[in-house]
Formats: sequence, structure tokens, C-alpha cells
Amino acid sequence: MSAAVVAVHGNGGGASRYELVHPHVPDGVELRAVTLPGFSTTPRDPDLTTLADYADRLAAMFDDLERPVLLGHGIGGSIALDLASRRPELLGGVILHSPVGASLDTRLFPRIMSTPAVRSLVKRAIAARPPRPLYRRVFFPHGAPRDATDRFFDEYRRCEAFGDMFDLIDRPWFDGIEPVHDIPAVLLWGTEDRVLRSGQSDEIRSKVPEAEVILRDGWDHFPMIEHPEEYAREIAAIARRLVAG
Repeated sequence: MSAAVVAVHGNGGGASRYELVHPHVPDGVELRAVTLPGFSTTPRDPDLTTLADYADRLAAMFDDLERPVLLGHGIGGSIALDLASRRPELLGGVILHSPVGASLDTRLFPRIMSTPAVRSLVKRAIAARPPRPLYRRVFFPHGAPRDATDRFFDEYRRCEAFGDMFDLIDRPWFDGIEPVHDIPAVLLWGTEDRVLRSGQSDEIRSKVPEAEVILRDGWDHFPMIEHPEEYAREIAAIARRLVAG
């Protein structure tokens, strides 16, 4: 069974988040990683003022594909959820990998990131070079190639839309999402995810009530960088199941 997968990155990143995965994608599966406006080296678009705007722009990036599986990680998962809720006819399925959306009004980190000054400070801190030996241990406890991790941190410096996501992905947005019933869905989480913990899947599932929940042992938040071969196999297997119905 062949399948096309469109992969959407998390905050601060771009299509390069999936660069290590591409060589391991099995035959019969196409992986197309995209970069949204305002991320990596792609210029910000001032016309994109809501998460639905980003989702619709995303849809235009794969309008040559017939109902692909949409894979979204982090804020990419939130954008994928928005699109699946409003325009399910475009998709053959959706994989929400550690999506942002649960407990946005009570979790500490979203509250800390409520002001532009703090967002700017955090973005600069993540991109800073001197603390990278420490950051590598924190962000990639299972290890990752140095060039990939340097690219990961450098992209935060160039990310113009980093702070915007904390305004667009909020409690009113999440509450306004209509539950997805018309396409198959998977909620994917690593059991060791310390950025967006797997327990958040319960609240997210209210928006994808028929979704299969997959918890992968040994995965932290960035398995596409730490475990690219395993990640490729997992995503390919899920995508094939989704398109097979």
C-alpha cells in the first residue's frame, strides 16, 4: 500500500526537522516536509493572522497530492488539527505527534510565554551558541548528530513567527475546534516526552474521539532527530494503515 505523507514541523523549526528521516522512508511512501511562512528561511507573511490562515496556506503546499496523510508535530500538530477539522476532504488521514493544545490556560510554560519580551528572550536563548553542550543534553538526551542539532538551534534565531504561535494557539482556538470524525486519525506520543507530556493526549482526544493513541517507549520530544530510522518506520506503517482504511 503506497502513501504520501506531508510533514509539518514544530515551533522554531522548518522542513529540516525531518531531514534525517528521509533516507529511511521505505519504498512506496513519499515524505514531503514543508516549511511554513515565518519559519527557517521562509519569510513571514503578514496576511496570516489566524491559525486557520496557516492551515489553509499549508493546504496550498500539497494541492498536487490526492488526500495525503498529514503529519504534524508540536504546533504543526495544532495546524494539522485545525485543517482536519475544517477541511477533512483534503486528507486521507492525520497523525498528530505531540500536538499543542491541551491545558493552554493552566500549563506554566504558555503562561510564561504570554509577553513578547519573554518570547524574544527565550528564542534568543535557545539559539545562543555558548550553552549548546548543555542544550544538547536537555533537548536530545538520546543523542543526535551535531550538524543536525546546530541546525535545530540556529533555526530559532531566524524564526520570525515563533512568538506569534503563542497568541494563535490558545484556549479559545482549541475550544472552537470541531471534533474530527470524517478521516482516520492517530495521536502519537513518546512516553519520555518532557516538552509536551503524553498525558495531554486525553484532552486532545476530545477533538479526535475515534483516534488511535500510540505511545512509543524511549521517545522524547524529537524522535525524528534522535531516532530517524525508527521514526521513519513508524510513520510509514501508520500512514499505510490510515490510507488502507
